[in-house]
This record gives sequence, C-alpha cells and structure tokens, in this order.
Amino acid sequence: MKGVGFAIIFINMYMSFFYNTVIATAFYYLYSSFTLTLPWVSCGNPWNDDKCLAIGQTPRPDQNLTETPASQYYTRYVLESYKSTGFHDMGGLKWELSVCLMFVFIVVYFSLWKGIKGSGKVVWITATAPYAILFCLLIRGLTLPGAMMGVTYYLTPVPSKILEITVWKEAAQQIFFSLGPGFGVLLALASYNPFHNNCYRDAILTSVINCLTSFLAGFVIFSVLGYLALKQGKPIESVAKEGSGLVFEVYPEAIANMPWSTLWALIFFFMLITLGLDSTFGGLESIITALSDQFPGKLGKHREKFVLGLIICCFFGALPTTTRGGAFMERIYAEFGTANPMIIVVLLETLTVCYGYGFKRLRDDITEMIGMTPGLYWVFCWAFLGPAFLVVITCFSIRDLSLLSRAQTAWMCIRGGRTSWPTAYSSPPSSGYRDTSCSVS
Repeated sequence: MKGVGFAIIFINMYMSFFYNTVIATAFYYLYSSFTLTLPWVSCGNPWNDDKCLAIGQTPRPDQNLTETPASQYYTRYVLESYKSTGFHDMGGLKWELSVCLMFVFIVVYFSLWKGIKGSGKVVWITATAPYAILFCLLIRGLTLPGAMMGVTYYLTPVPSKILEITVWKEAAQQIFFSLGPGFGVLLALASYNPFHNNCYRDAILTSVINCLTSFLAGFVIFSVLGYLALKQGKPIESVAKEGSGLVFEVYPEAIANMPWSTLWALIFFFMLITLGLDSTFGGLESIITALSDQFPGKLGKHREKFVLGLIICCFFGALPTTTRGGAFMERIYAEFGTANPMIIVVLLETLTVCYGYGFKRLRDDITEMIGMTPGLYWVFCWAFLGPAFLVVITCFSIRDLSLLSRAQTAWMCIRGGRTSWPTAYSSPPSSGYRDTSCSVS
C-alpha cells in the first residue's frame, strides 16, 4: 500500500503544477474585471486580429474563420500562445500570470502552514461561498433568453453514447477529480476524525452532495450556453467547449453580453478562485499528511518549514505553465501525470485493499468503527464490481495514452514518459502489500 501512497503523492504534485495556474488565470481575470467595460467585450483592441468578430457584427466576405473577442482575449492577450511555436520555443514567461501564480501559492501556504485547524477555518469560506454564488448564477442563467434551449439540450439523453467507452472513462475521471478518491484527499482528511466516526454516513453524504453539485452546475453552464447560442445564431454543440476554453472563453463571452456584465464577471471569477483554492488545499494536505506520517521526526515536527519547501517546489514546477507555450506543459501534466495514471492508481488501490489487505478484514474494521456491518452489496462492489469496472477503464486509458503519444512530437513523448515514470514506478504490483499499517503513505 505504501507504493500506491507514493504514487498518489506524485499525482498530487503534478496536479498542483497546472491546477494552480488555472487559479492564477482566474485571479488575473478577476483583476481585469474591475472596470466599467470588460476588456473582452469588443474587437478593435491591440491584441485582436482580422479573425475577431463580436456578436451583432456582420462577417466580411473574406472572413472565413472567426473568433469571439473573449476567445482572442484569452489566447492572444492573457496567454499570448501565438508567440510560442512548440516545446522548442516556449516564448518566455508571461510575467502577469507568474505574479498571479506566486500570489496563489502565498495564499495556499498561509492557509496550510498551521495544520488542519488553520485550513479548516479557510475552507468554511472556500467551500460554502461557491454554493451561494452558484445559486445566484443559476437564477441569472435561467432568466436569460435561450436558457431553456440550453437546459433542454443538457437534459436530453443520447442513448447511443452509453455504448461508447470514452463516455465511461470521462465519467470515471470526473468522479475521481470531483470526489477525490484517486488523490488521497479523503484518506488524509479522514485520518483526523475520531476512530468511531461514522464513515459510512460520511461516505454516502459526501457522494450524494458531490453528484448533486455537479448536476446543479450543469444547469448553470447550459443555461448560459443556450443564451450564447441564441445570441450567435449557432447550435449549442458549436458554442460549447471543454476545460479552460469553457471557463475563460465561452462563459466570459456570455457574461460580456449580459446587463451588469462587470458584476457578473466579478462574481463568476471569485467563485472559480474559491473552488480552485478549496481543491488545491485538499490535494496538498494529502501530500503533507502522508509524508508527515511517514517521516514524523524529520517532517512532522517541522511542518511550517516542510510546507514552505513543498510550496516552493510546486511553484517552480508550475512556473513553466505560465510561459506563452504553457498550454503544452499543462497537457503533459494533465494527460501523462494526472488523469490516466490516476485511474491506474485507483485500480491498484482497490486491488491491494480488497485482496492484499482483504475485504473481509476491511468489513470487520468498519464494523468495529461504526458498530454496523456493511451489507453484501458493498462487499460485492469492493471485491468484484469496482475492480472489474476499473480494469476495463484502465485498459482503455492505457490504449488512449498510447494513441496520444503517437500523435505528439517525440519531445512530448519523452517528456510525458518522464512525467509518468515516477507514478508508475511507485506503484508496481510487487509493492501492493508492503505496508498496510498506514492509510495514506
């Protein structure tokens, strides 16, 4: 189990290398939103080119490909990605993002340096404020013209998609990222609970809240996508993007065309920041807890210095993602260092707990803790259903990772292989039952 624990530590490190850059970008957008007119409302700015076309403008005859002002603001002004031609020319640091990244890590350090009691007080804000903002954005989104078109698109099932393995893989990754079973966050934070804490109740409650939150967020997103599709006169599938494109291109474009756009921009990016900080607190706390428990004399007694050293390492690891070619590094960290390795680690974690430690012993331990024996359904999920599902997902993840490697340059394959190596080396099958006395490390 120790090998799986160290693999989780590497995954959290890679996660911090690119995830905090997303938070830094949100900080930059928040700062840029303190103006009467948002900078991505219209074309005609120094960073715009001939492809820029705002809502309501008529495209020129020679304007075959068009981009929204918000899209060009993100790619040509915030990132300046056009100044990078690839890994051999990263284009230098974008100092504004680097400063925002440093500020993010400073906030993270002073939230974590004193231990779980200190970060727990901050989490009261970062965990609850997004819900209040989410409901505000939901009400605003549902009152926009075209919102019902987006909601209908969101709720309309496509039965053929259920047969696509990619849908199941992405669903698994979504649960792993949102609920955190592959990051050790639940294990790290649960280790601070009393021995007889009702973990069964907490597990059910946490899972239900997580899924309901994701479902609610879907209404927030698709109501605005319906509005934007109506304004642009396009189908929703052509307007929607995923990842950073949705957060920093599509949603800001919709906000820019709303009344009181500055207010909604401030609210939206503040919500992104609080959500991001809440997630990064959990990921780094799992590293801190694991290594402090493994080396209590060297690290546990010197938490403030240890956390400082960890934050500095994460900052310099994340610094390349603030270059003009930082999107390439983000993809390496996300694909090779986090998403696909995480599925493999969760599979190994499940196998070592259920068959190394033994699902019967696990059931007895839970019975001793909460005074209630888990039913046969849970044993079946632990021993058979969960591992079988993860084996299938893992096989397709490895296949997709292989196809991704073939599609990239040789430099990316080498760099990606080096990124994946520490995670893979930490969790070989032979390390599965070396030590089961520590829940995390």
